[in-house]
Amino acid sequence: MWVSLVAGLGVGLSLIAAIGAQNLFVIRQGVRRNHVGLVVMICTLSDVALIAAGIGGVATIIQGAPWIIVVARWGGGIFLISYGAIAGVRAVKGSAQSFEMSSATATVASRSAVAGTALALTWLNPHVYLDTVLLLGSVANTKSAPWFFGIGAGIASLVWFSALGFGSRYLARWLRTPLMWRIVDAIVTIIMIAFGVSLIAAH
Repeated sequence: MWVSLVAGLGVGLSLIAAIGAQNLFVIRQGVRRNHVGLVVMICTLSDVALIAAGIGGVATIIQGAPWIIVVARWGGGIFLISYGAIAGVRAVKGSAQSFEMSSATATVASRSAVAGTALALTWLNPHVYLDTVLLLGSVANTKSAPWFFGIGAGIASLVWFSALGFGSRYLARWLRTPLMWRIVDAIVTIIMIAFGVSLIAAH
């Protein structure tokens, strides 16, 4: 039982630690201190739901219907390219956003936008289904206590996203100037568009 939990923790961390579109977004929100708790919660709960789905048998369904991954691949690729293009506009023109939102209306709107982006970067990413649902689900079902494996993997997600989101704020001191944020957005543009193109071009 405990062996399965520790195994889930280790496998979960090894899969989630690669820097991708989702992790990059968590880092950016952490640096800006912009609804970090919300982002961490969405990413963690999404992972937990996907892990549970994989252990519960959705992995078998996806294996029998490969078109699901194709749809997710195209949807995710288009979204990432669009997100990268928006970041590119910010890199060229600069961003008027500050670390603190001054009005209640802006805060609500920003919360909605942040939540929507976090959900899209998670659920429109086909790698999430391949890694979290298929791989973790398959490995979990080889263990004597698959749900304890899933709990371990869920803890790994919570620890990782919390460390990434709340730890990134310490980078803010180096990112106070508009020029530095334009550089960050330029990097985001390159990475997001590259990820998007690679998803669409994948076979």
